[in-house]
Amino acid sequence: MATSRGPRFKLCRRLGVNIFGHPKAMNRARKENSRAGRKLSEYGLQLLEKQKIKAYYGILEKQFVRYLEQAKKSREITGVALLKSLECRLDNIVYRFGFANSIRQARQMVTHGHILVNGKRVDIPSCAVKVNDVISLREKYRNNVLFAANFQELQSFNLPYLERDLDNFSGKLLRLPERSEIPIEVNEILAIELYSK
Repeated sequence: MATSRGPRFKLCRRLGVNIFGHPKAMNRARKENSRAGRKLSEYGLQLLEKQKIKAYYGILEKQFVRYLEQAKKSREITGVALLKSLECRLDNIVYRFGFANSIRQARQMVTHGHILVNGKRVDIPSCAVKVNDVISLREKYRNNVLFAANFQELQSFNLPYLERDLDNFSGKLLRLPERSEIPIEVNEILAIELYSK
């Protein structure tokens, strides 16, 4: 399983956006160390937006292209369909519910088998969560101080398409998100244009 293991804050500064939501991520951000702060060509802008999407969801190029091909077959606008399918990845949903404090930690929780989908253990981070699926933390990990603290205290994402059940350490995907509800700063149209040449 290939994952991006590079320095997180450096990536945030280079892309010009606080992808990981850490308060110190952009402390040393300046125009000189950010691609977003420089004058870029049309291709450079498109590439920057694509890299932002990949960084937000912790995916690599091969996965991104696969999601893009699926989005092109959708009846929706390609960019919106792409973001909806990425937003409904299991690792991302685990992060949005607050089980983990980062997308990397969420991915690790899934691969280590700490997460249940409709009562069944799933260890594939890219698994697509469907509407009305219930995501929960396995019983034996509910006493883990880190996981419990994350879920009880992390409420950075109060999204209308997700419902959290604090008592049962679970959450539910109520519906597919609208583009305006997806909490990422990106222009997906430019990223799609990069592949339509």
